[in-house]
Amino acid sequence: MDVRGWNCGLFILILFVVSNVSASGVFKVYHRFAGQAPSLSDVKVHDSRRHRRFLLSNIDLPLGGNSNPADVGTYYTKLAIGTPPKDYYVLVDTGSNILWVNCIECKNCPTKSRLGLELKPYDPKASATGEVVTCDQDFCYLASESPVPRCSRNMYCVYGVEYQDGTETSGYYVKDVIQYSHVSGNLQTSPSNGTVIFGCGAGQSGNMGSSDAVLDGIVGFGQSNTSMISQLASEGKVRRMFAHCLGGVNGGGVFAIGHVVQPKVKTTPLVPDQPHYNVNMEGVEVGGVILKVPRDVFETGPRKGTVIDSGTTLAYLPEIIYEPLIKEILAQHSNLKIRTVQKDFSCFQYSQSVDDGFPAVTFHFENSLLLVVYPRDYLFQISENEWCIGWQSSGKQSMDSWNLTIFGDLVLSNKLVSYDLENQVIGWTEYNCSSSIKLKDEQSGASYEVGAKNVSSSAGGLDMGKRMILFLTTMLHTLVYWNHCNSWAV
Repeated sequence: MDVRGWNCGLFILILFVVSNVSASGVFKVYHRFAGQAPSLSDVKVHDSRRHRRFLLSNIDLPLGGNSNPADVGTYYTKLAIGTPPKDYYVLVDTGSNILWVNCIECKNCPTKSRLGLELKPYDPKASATGEVVTCDQDFCYLASESPVPRCSRNMYCVYGVEYQDGTETSGYYVKDVIQYSHVSGNLQTSPSNGTVIFGCGAGQSGNMGSSDAVLDGIVGFGQSNTSMISQLASEGKVRRMFAHCLGGVNGGGVFAIGHVVQPKVKTTPLVPDQPHYNVNMEGVEVGGVILKVPRDVFETGPRKGTVIDSGTTLAYLPEIIYEPLIKEILAQHSNLKIRTVQKDFSCFQYSQSVDDGFPAVTFHFENSLLLVVYPRDYLFQISENEWCIGWQSSGKQSMDSWNLTIFGDLVLSNKLVSYDLENQVIGWTEYNCSSSIKLKDEQSGASYEVGAKNVSSSAGGLDMGKRMILFLTTMLHTLVYWNHCNSWAV
């Protein structure tokens, strides 16, 4: 089961330290525009140039995994944490808001992964820059949205996440240095770092660690202040912009923090005041046929709307959209024998080209932005001639259910998806994710190429049966979450 989906408001405390200097002196200070009558545009240009000097520009993150639900069915990156740095493999998730990795105290956390990755626990005491966040710190107060009961200065700031199937992970917050690759030229990077607060996972329950595709943790790229990108932006390291291009069944792709200038991406507004990347969908088209569905199914708000979530494997639609969509997809194939696999997946035998035999599905969004999903994206193969439908029903609309459309990797692959948190827009365009993109360098104004990568994985060595088991234990995205900060004795 994919594990993600929590919000815990994060406060970044920036300390400005002024060192004592033994010598003394007097410096004459002149205003930049002394003796002039600067225009407002002059002032804005000056401020813009000054702000760019604060930024280290762009970050290039390696990307592994693929969108094939019967293979890996998820994407991950590698982060170097601590001093000296150690590598950790974490699921890339735009549907959650914190970074967490398994911690040294965890007794039942996984130590092996069939993805061919070396898993290791994080130990804050083994890092020269690692610090435990205590419950009396401002971060913990804001994370829990209230004072922590019975808090004292030597108590840890605790987090916990529980999922619908009873799976749970919990631990405490720590602060340490994250090493990353700063984009310094065309297809060139140089080492850099920033300090981030993240979760140290000290316990797990349920089947969280039983999947073949386990990782060291999760990196949340949500828009809350708890996310890594928001924290680095608070330090003046980056702008709150990032993009991914997921390479589909071929795997790998591009994941970068920065302002994408090539390819050009058309955008649609994000729904304000939502915890996830929620957008306004306006219609659904299957092979040129507009589905006739009630307009209120496209309403946005809590438990409503369309969420873009790289941490989800498949795509989930309200039943009122799901049923006519599936009917239209199969309209020309009345002779297909549909069988149900593991109670959830509709599968069938088909030996011809699925792109030739099935229609594309087009979703219409505000600002005339289209999302076209081809058969090769929404159908996945579980044997030589057997295919399964990637669309899933998120249930009937009711007050007690999540009336959400959720677009995961199966839909987002083979597209460059750009997130602009500063301007509160998101956009995408079809793209070859094995090629490079260009990011604007905020210091020089130049544009630099960032190339595709594929962190190696041995999952391709699994037979189809094992891949299907791997898929069934990792693909579901959970929507119920909770967070709290409490107290652990140091």
